[in-house]
Amino acid sequence: MKTIFVGRHLGAKEWVEKQGYQIDEWVEHLDLKHFVSGDHVIGTLPIQLAAEVCRLGGRYFHLEMHVPFDKRGHELSCEELEQLDAKLTEFIVERL
Repeated sequence: MKTIFVGRHLGAKEWVEKQGYQIDEWVEHLDLKHFVSGDHVIGTLPIQLAAEVCRLGGRYFHLEMHVPFDKRGHELSCEELEQLDAKLTEFIVERL
């Protein structure tokens, strides 16, 4: 089992490290060819990809925060993520 962080934002990477999470792989895009059952995935995946992670036996942890409209689409720093009360929340996603 490994923990994979999926993202390209440096502030999010810094925030995850600051929280003390052990990340085995840092990727900008999740390639399911390298994914194995039991892997943990952290990020803000599209819902269909999160569902596939769960279907394949993985665990998905969403980087959750409430981003104000004026900050959307902008790079957020680690400090801004802290101010926005960022947290990792595990979701079980299933395609019906």
